[in-house]
Amino acid sequence: MTQFHIAVMVGSLRQDSFNKKLATALARLAPVDFTFKQVQIGELPLYNQDDDAHQAAPVLQLKSDIQAAHGLLFVTPEYNRSIPGVLKNALDHGSRPYGANAWAGKPAGVIGVSVGAIGTAMAQQHLRNILAYLNVPTLGQPEAFIQAKDGLFDSDGGIGESSKKFLQGWMDQYVAWVRQHTA
Repeated sequence: MTQFHIAVMVGSLRQDSFNKKLATALARLAPVDFTFKQVQIGELPLYNQDDDAHQAAPVLQLKSDIQAAHGLLFVTPEYNRSIPGVLKNALDHGSRPYGANAWAGKPAGVIGVSVGAIGTAMAQQHLRNILAYLNVPTLGQPEAFIQAKDGLFDSDGGIGESSKKFLQGWMDQYVAWVRQHTA
């Protein structure tokens, strides 16, 4: 049986991040032939083109994690109607130097959770625009704009009953997307 390795980019560095919790809980909804690794992006230096010829160890690790993955999962909060700077920094590092885009061709899913009523809709749209430029085939439907509210997570850190059917459907579509693009 083929094992599918998914690199997970969580756009929040906060210890108790809703998006880290969502990333962990979503992985539980995947079939057994899918494994998820949350890639560390908080140690990346700020992107500077002058460093392209001598990338720092965290940058090389990021690119290695991306290249080893069959697919990508972006789980992002929304900061000021866009993606967090730490996530944009990771996207820039992974795409450089010019001509060495580690993201290209990797099938991706985009999701996020926020306390706001529209979840992370604007951040997800901005992220999709960037991913399109980076040649990342991104799952278009279903969209998932998750609001953080009581019951989203159960006492074991999984998805709560009120959201489980919807998020299981999202995961099922994501899994099919990855399988389709890695066949």
